[in-house]
Amino acid sequence: MPKKIVVDQNSGFCFGVINAIRTAEKYLMEHQTLYCLGDIVHNSEEVQRLSGMGLKIIDYDQFKSLQDTTVLIRAHGEPPETYRIAEKNNIRLIDATCPVVLKLQKRILGEYQENKSEKQILIYGKKGHAEVVGLLGQTNNTGIVISTPEDVDCIDFNRPSILYSQTTQSLEQYQQLISTIQERYQSAGHADWFEYKDTICGKVSSRAKQIADFASSFDVILFVSGEKSSNGLYLYNICKDFNPRSFFLTNVEQLRLIDLSQAESIGICGATSTPMWLMQQLADECAKL
Repeated sequence: MPKKIVVDQNSGFCFGVINAIRTAEKYLMEHQTLYCLGDIVHNSEEVQRLSGMGLKIIDYDQFKSLQDTTVLIRAHGEPPETYRIAEKNNIRLIDATCPVVLKLQKRILGEYQENKSEKQILIYGKKGHAEVVGLLGQTNNTGIVISTPEDVDCIDFNRPSILYSQTTQSLEQYQQLISTIQERYQSAGHADWFEYKDTICGKVSSRAKQIADFASSFDVILFVSGEKSSNGLYLYNICKDFNPRSFFLTNVEQLRLIDLSQAESIGICGATSTPMWLMQQLADECAKL
């Protein structure tokens, strides 16, 4: 058995996810079923737990076919079209959009309404990600999603633009993107036509240093996350940078695939979408080795 097994207390659900899950649990205490538009959190173990309580995950096609029922909007938020469909189909929405995401949606909507034809709205984030879909919807899907450095070529540098970021993106990569776009505008002779906003969640940006310090303190790091979690992949890569003996796990069963025989200390951490109960479960299994 390793001499030291520690679960990172800075890991685990962020406020937005905690609120969405508690909202679902509260409703399910009084009702047998609650529909949720998309995975309530990007963690299959937690989704499975809530499914056992009566949460039913639906996609957009299923949502459009519903009538006279109740649907939960998860922390990632939704585009305006979702609310229009709900009103048309008499669907009651329980809106658990994260306050940080909701604030960003309103900022982008305000910018779009004020400068519809003049300014390009750029969104740094993962294409197709639930939050990005909601943010893009605030621009009537006219915004430009920047996921890779190559996507910068989609910008018209002879027109002004404003850049926002998905709340769970890497602060370092966002800063690199800002510098790249600034250089392109300067080359085009329009240095003052570009502005950007700091819209990355403070909990996400502070986690980078926290998890780097944590990863450096153990022989082995077990990073627990859902494969769909952008935040999880970002934080795991930081762990790998600071501790090459870092392993990505989605469930406790995968522990048997890792050789921990030489590890005297094990650190267990995860994403803002990883439940603390799952990390503790992993710690309990490590203690049996």
